[in-house]
Amino acid sequence: MKLPIYMDNHATTPCDPRVVEAMLPYLTDNFGNAASRNHSFGWTAEKAVEEARHQVGALIGASAKEIVFTSGATESDNMALKGAMEFYARKGKHLITSPIEHKAIIDTVRWLEREGCEVTWLPVDSDGRVSAADVEAAIRPDTVIVSVMHGNNEIGVLNPIAEIGAVCKAKGVLFHTDAAQSVGRVPIDVNAMGIDMLSLSAHKMYGPKGVGALYVRRKKPRVRIAPLLHGGGHERGMRSGTLPVHQLVGLGKAAELCRLEMEEEKTRTLRLRDRLLAAIE
Repeated sequence: MKLPIYMDNHATTPCDPRVVEAMLPYLTDNFGNAASRNHSFGWTAEKAVEEARHQVGALIGASAKEIVFTSGATESDNMALKGAMEFYARKGKHLITSPIEHKAIIDTVRWLEREGCEVTWLPVDSDGRVSAADVEAAIRPDTVIVSVMHGNNEIGVLNPIAEIGAVCKAKGVLFHTDAAQSVGRVPIDVNAMGIDMLSLSAHKMYGPKGVGALYVRRKKPRVRIAPLLHGGGHERGMRSGTLPVHQLVGLGKAAELCRLEMEEEKTRTLRLRDRLLAAIE
């Protein structure tokens, strides 16, 4: 037995050795800038970035073109909420969320409140879930976006995302979910679940820290957000900045491994959970 024993995987996970192996060449030999499109170093980097985009998209049922790379789920949450509220300001200033969200959502929403937005904080039931009926009741003509997390980072409860997504689509309201704790652990299909934007982080699924993504729907409806960062027009103008190619390769590899090994890992984790619970009892 190796001590100390780590039991905080919802805070962060160690990098899978296969992820580290995939990243290493992009720290040494393949060091090009993915935005340098006039020589082979840049082409190699760009190809790696696009492969990572496909890998992340495949994990959540999205197309590669709908994946915007960020520094992690916190930035993705900020982009989704601030970007949507600014871009759709003519529609209204109302948004809906819940008090059980991660601080990245709660603090962003409180900032938006100070900027003049109106917020409805939804109740949760005895299990800590948000109901689709409560979401529907809270939607107003000036509601721009609903943000409800998928998996809670403290108690692990999963919200009825598909039901909430269906309500939002019927009402013509954007639906964002912070899925940092659930991506790679449970199946997610952004189309089947009616998700318009989704935040994720690599370090929650055995990838590197400091990198993540925001899924932004391109069709039915095409979602638009105002950028937080300007300069260079990277990521289709939604998030400027030189891309960390090695980290994106790591994110992509982690996403691929999760997609391929999810069921096996789920079985293993449930076995460990049941063994621990039985021993405690």
